[in-house]
Amino acid sequence: MITREEMAGVLRHIAQLLELKGENPFKIRAYENGADIVETFSGDFPQRAMDNDLKGIKGIGDALADKLHELATTGKLEYYEKLRAEFPNTIFDLFDIPGLGGKKIKVLHKELGIDSVPALKAACQENKVAGLSGFGKKSEERILEAIAHREQYAERHRLADVAPFVELVLDYLKSHPDCSRAEVAGSYRRSRETVHDLDFIVASPKPEAVLDDFVEQSFVKEVIAHGPTKASVYLEDGLQCDVRVVSNDEYACALVYFTGSKEHNVVLRGRANDQGYTLNEYRLAPKDETDKKGRSKAPAIHTESDLYEALCLHYVPPELRENHGEFEALEDGGLPTLIELENLRGTFHNHTTASDGKSTLEAMAEAAQDLGLQYLGIADHSKSSFQANGLDAKRLRQQIEAIGELNDSFGKDFRLFAGSEVDILKDGSLDFDDDLLGELDYAVASVHNVFNLTEAEMTKRIIKAIEHPGVTMLGHLTGRLLLRREPYAVNIPAIIDAAADTGTIIELNANPWRLDMDWRWWQLAKEKGVKCAINPDAHQTGDLQYLYFGVQLARKGWLTRDDVINCLPLGKIEKVLAAKRKG
Repeated sequence: MITREEMAGVLRHIAQLLELKGENPFKIRAYENGADIVETFSGDFPQRAMDNDLKGIKGIGDALADKLHELATTGKLEYYEKLRAEFPNTIFDLFDIPGLGGKKIKVLHKELGIDSVPALKAACQENKVAGLSGFGKKSEERILEAIAHREQYAERHRLADVAPFVELVLDYLKSHPDCSRAEVAGSYRRSRETVHDLDFIVASPKPEAVLDDFVEQSFVKEVIAHGPTKASVYLEDGLQCDVRVVSNDEYACALVYFTGSKEHNVVLRGRANDQGYTLNEYRLAPKDETDKKGRSKAPAIHTESDLYEALCLHYVPPELRENHGEFEALEDGGLPTLIELENLRGTFHNHTTASDGKSTLEAMAEAAQDLGLQYLGIADHSKSSFQANGLDAKRLRQQIEAIGELNDSFGKDFRLFAGSEVDILKDGSLDFDDDLLGELDYAVASVHNVFNLTEAEMTKRIIKAIEHPGVTMLGHLTGRLLLRREPYAVNIPAIIDAAADTGTIIELNANPWRLDMDWRWWQLAKEKGVKCAINPDAHQTGDLQYLYFGVQLARKGWLTRDDVINCLPLGKIEKVLAAKRKG
């Protein structure tokens, strides 16, 4: 059965193709809206489409309902197939280049016959694009930079993009009758923000049976290699997946080794050597295998904790295995008790349909309660983010009033906080005046434009903003979009110092595109006394699930529940939000 993600993808591709053909913009918008509805519908949309039961769903007209029914029942849509036949599949890749929309791609295709990223790169290198209407020399240079960035990260994947595949493969492996234990390893298990491939370790007495069955699964798109103890395959989107099968006795050492990192493993091997052991990917063994009576000296290693204990170490959580201070901490009092997902009581920086979100205020509140949260902060865009339908003063005050009315209906167990994601303007001033900021429960200040300032200018801009008493927290500090846009130049230690001096909270933006502030800086922020807010930057109800990845990256940054303000319950979080204003 087709998934809702696949259905939405077809509708978005139709909208892109219609834009390339110069069709009516209202028709294009209908398909884009349809994709949004499919993605955000609270029920089983594919089943409703299969049952031809879409009547009454706002935004789904009869014609679109018929197409969705055809798509759900057959897995294909004739209208889409005919449209797609007019263009090569590679033309969709052009939409992934920042700054290129349907109108510009249409010009490139019509004037130069460009229908792929390689063709676009060649045309830019030959200076053929700069002279086209709507382009220019700077546009041409930016396109080449974007393509170079795309090529640099072509074989990498964002953490959240591969999470469904991890769950799929693990569920299969653990359900196999010959599997004793199985776990994902590699950079995914260490919660790196992007991964190259997936690694799985399986314990089984029958490795060939496990692997023979694995390579035949429907989620395997291509087999790269298939041996008696290891198989390498491609899943969707060219994602490589390696499965290694070991004995139950070898499992713990293999899991530690293939989880990595290489730098962490080097230290472990050195420590083993210093204590008279040899350590490899399969076992920890004494250099002298037996004692004088011929008995084995090898310690029993059944779990990862056993291995660390054998090396006179406490267990190191996978997220910290980067040789980024974990061994020094173990020698100097131990590792912190890292934050857990269940520690979160609420979150901030969430959007609604008032700006560029896809879910209503009421729907976001309901979804937060369904997750067991005690509070949810609403921070729609401010007026300067016109591209995101940012709120002006009148609309924001109307939203504050609506939030107050909803809070009256919730009782004491849940609360909405009225906030705003306020644009930091080029000169460091804010998008709203002090009076309006004073009416909010909190404000998230973020940079959304003019990314090309020097490091000194950008740093000065942000510091000026966070010195404002109305700014509660700083949003997505570097503006990066993982695998798509590099961070703008900014002096992060100076920002951290300013946040410490002013009592400003720094956000860990949990959106998989951002994961910003980067995990590598949180130890410094923690040392300076800067608090963290884990925020999903949710634009629809399902995006609240991004909190999981925020917690994973917070753990990687050595953060505890005491370091993260949204671990505080109702009754205590209010004081933290108001602290800077009352400073």
